[in-house]
Amino acid sequence: MKNVLLSMFIVFGLIACDGNKKGTFLKTVTSPYTQAQSVKKLQNVIKQKGLTLFETIDHKANAAAVKMNLKPETVVVFGNPRMGTILMDCNPSMGLDLPLRILVNTTYEGVTSFTYTNPEYWSLKHNIKDKTCLGIINKAAIALAEIVDEASKK
Repeated sequence: MKNVLLSMFIVFGLIACDGNKKGTFLKTVTSPYTQAQSVKKLQNVIKQKGLTLFETIDHKANAAAVKMNLKPETVVVFGNPRMGTILMDCNPSMGLDLPLRILVNTTYEGVTSFTYTNPEYWSLKHNIKDKTCLGIINKAAIALAEIVDEASKK
Protein backbone atom coordinates (compact mmCIF):
# COMPACT_ATOMS: atom_id res chain seq x y z
CA MET A 1 0.00 0.00 0.00
CA LYS A 2 2.84 2.34 0.86
CA ASN A 3 4.39 1.77 -2.57
CA VAL A 4 1.09 2.51 -4.32
CA LEU A 5 0.71 5.82 -2.47
CA LEU A 6 4.30 6.76 -3.20
CA SER A 7 3.83 5.91 -6.89
CA MET A 8 0.67 8.01 -7.06
CA PHE A 9 2.43 10.93 -5.37
CA ILE A 10 5.28 10.77 -7.89
CA VAL A 11 2.92 10.55 -10.88
CA PHE A 12 0.85 13.51 -9.67
CA GLY A 13 4.03 15.47 -9.02
CA LEU A 14 5.28 14.85 -12.55
CA ILE A 15 1.93 15.83 -14.03
CA ALA A 16 1.96 19.07 -12.02
CA CYS A 17 5.45 19.88 -13.33
CA ASP A 18 4.45 19.63 -17.01
CA GLY A 19 6.05 22.72 -18.59
CA ASN A 20 3.62 22.77 -21.54
CA LYS A 21 0.44 23.55 -19.60
CA LYS A 22 -1.14 27.01 -19.32
CA GLY A 23 -0.24 28.65 -16.05
CA THR A 24 3.18 27.09 -15.61
CA PHE A 25 5.86 29.24 -14.02
CA LEU A 26 8.18 29.29 -17.03
CA LYS A 27 7.27 29.82 -20.67
CA THR A 28 9.64 28.65 -23.41
CA VAL A 29 9.44 29.33 -27.15
CA THR A 30 11.86 27.94 -29.71
CA SER A 31 13.68 30.43 -31.95
CA PRO A 32 14.50 29.66 -35.59
CA TYR A 33 17.61 31.84 -35.29
CA THR A 34 21.10 31.41 -33.88
CA GLN A 35 21.90 32.61 -30.37
CA ALA A 36 23.36 35.93 -31.54
CA GLN A 37 20.54 36.54 -34.03
CA SER A 38 17.91 35.70 -31.39
CA VAL A 39 19.41 38.11 -28.86
CA LYS A 40 19.64 40.89 -31.46
CA LYS A 41 16.08 40.30 -32.69
CA LEU A 42 14.77 40.26 -29.10
CA GLN A 43 16.56 43.54 -28.30
CA ASN A 44 15.12 45.15 -31.44
CA VAL A 45 11.56 44.02 -30.62
CA ILE A 46 11.92 45.40 -27.08
CA LYS A 47 13.07 48.77 -28.41
CA GLN A 48 10.33 48.84 -31.08
CA LYS A 49 7.71 48.31 -28.36
CA GLY A 50 9.01 51.42 -26.56
CA LEU A 51 10.33 49.50 -23.56
CA THR A 52 13.56 50.32 -21.76
CA LEU A 53 16.45 47.92 -22.46
CA PHE A 54 18.44 47.95 -19.22
CA GLU A 55 21.07 45.26 -19.66
CA THR A 56 22.17 42.26 -21.66
CA ILE A 57 24.09 39.67 -19.64
CA ASP A 58 26.18 37.14 -21.56
CA HIS A 59 26.60 34.23 -19.14
CA LYS A 60 28.82 32.31 -21.58
CA ALA A 61 31.26 35.26 -21.76
CA ASN A 62 31.20 35.60 -17.97
CA ALA A 63 31.97 31.88 -17.61
CA ALA A 64 34.85 32.20 -20.09
CA ALA A 65 36.25 35.09 -18.04
CA VAL A 66 36.75 32.64 -15.16
CA LYS A 67 38.07 29.92 -17.50
CA MET A 68 34.89 27.88 -17.48
CA ASN A 69 32.74 26.66 -20.36
CA LEU A 70 29.00 27.23 -20.72
CA LYS A 71 26.53 26.77 -23.54
CA PRO A 72 25.38 30.09 -25.07
CA GLU A 73 23.12 31.73 -22.50
CA THR A 74 22.13 35.39 -22.44
CA VAL A 75 19.66 37.27 -20.25
CA VAL A 76 18.03 40.38 -21.68
CA VAL A 77 16.76 42.72 -18.93
CA PHE A 78 14.12 45.30 -19.86
CA GLY A 79 10.89 46.85 -18.74
CA ASN A 80 8.46 49.70 -18.34
CA PRO A 81 9.52 51.70 -15.25
CA ARG A 82 6.04 53.25 -14.87
CA MET A 83 4.28 49.88 -14.67
CA GLY A 84 7.08 48.36 -12.59
CA THR A 85 6.82 51.15 -10.06
CA ILE A 86 3.08 50.57 -9.64
CA LEU A 87 3.68 46.84 -9.12
CA MET A 88 6.44 47.45 -6.57
CA ASP A 89 4.11 49.85 -4.77
CA CYS A 90 1.58 46.99 -4.45
CA ASN A 91 4.27 44.83 -2.88
CA PRO A 92 7.95 45.82 -2.63
CA SER A 93 8.95 42.16 -3.10
CA MET A 94 7.99 42.60 -6.78
CA GLY A 95 11.43 44.19 -7.06
CA LEU A 96 12.82 40.64 -7.02
CA ASP A 97 11.16 39.93 -10.38
CA LEU A 98 11.52 43.34 -11.98
CA PRO A 99 12.72 44.50 -14.38
CA LEU A 100 11.53 41.82 -16.79
CA ARG A 101 13.99 39.22 -18.08
CA ILE A 102 14.07 36.86 -21.00
CA LEU A 103 16.68 34.11 -21.21
CA VAL A 104 18.02 33.21 -24.64
CA ASN A 105 19.90 29.93 -24.62
CA THR A 106 21.18 27.39 -27.12
CA THR A 107 21.52 23.67 -26.46
CA TYR A 108 24.48 21.58 -27.55
CA GLU A 109 22.25 20.37 -30.39
CA GLY A 110 21.96 23.95 -31.65
CA VAL A 111 18.35 24.62 -30.63
CA THR A 112 17.86 28.20 -29.44
CA SER A 113 14.94 29.26 -27.29
CA PHE A 114 13.48 32.13 -25.29
CA THR A 115 12.40 31.48 -21.69
CA TYR A 116 10.69 33.83 -19.26
CA THR A 117 8.77 33.67 -15.99
CA ASN A 118 5.02 33.71 -16.51
CA PRO A 119 3.86 36.97 -14.83
CA GLU A 120 0.65 35.23 -13.69
CA TYR A 121 2.87 33.50 -11.13
CA TRP A 122 3.70 36.87 -9.53
CA SER A 123 0.22 37.26 -8.06
CA LEU A 124 0.82 34.08 -6.07
CA LYS A 125 4.50 34.63 -5.28
CA HIS A 126 4.00 38.24 -4.13
CA ASN A 127 0.43 37.91 -2.81
CA ILE A 128 -0.92 40.54 -5.21
CA LYS A 129 -4.66 41.11 -4.84
CA ASP A 130 -5.04 44.73 -5.93
CA LYS A 131 -7.15 44.93 -9.11
CA THR A 132 -4.92 47.57 -10.71
CA CYS A 133 -1.82 45.46 -10.13
CA LEU A 134 -3.55 42.29 -11.31
CA GLY A 135 -4.46 44.16 -14.50
CA ILE A 136 -0.83 45.19 -15.01
CA ILE A 137 0.30 41.60 -14.42
CA ASN A 138 -2.17 40.43 -17.05
CA LYS A 139 -0.85 43.06 -19.50
CA ALA A 140 2.72 41.96 -18.74
CA ALA A 141 1.83 38.33 -19.52
CA ILE A 142 0.34 39.37 -22.85
CA ALA A 143 3.26 41.68 -23.65
CA LEU A 144 5.92 39.05 -22.89
CA ALA A 145 4.11 36.49 -25.04
CA GLU A 146 3.89 39.02 -27.90
CA ILE A 147 7.56 40.00 -27.59
CA VAL A 148 8.76 36.39 -27.69
CA ASP A 149 6.32 35.52 -30.48
CA GLU A 150 7.57 38.43 -32.59
CA ALA A 151 11.24 37.71 -31.84
CA SER A 152 10.79 34.06 -32.84
CA LYS A 153 9.06 34.74 -36.17
CA LYS A 154 10.96 34.00 -39.36
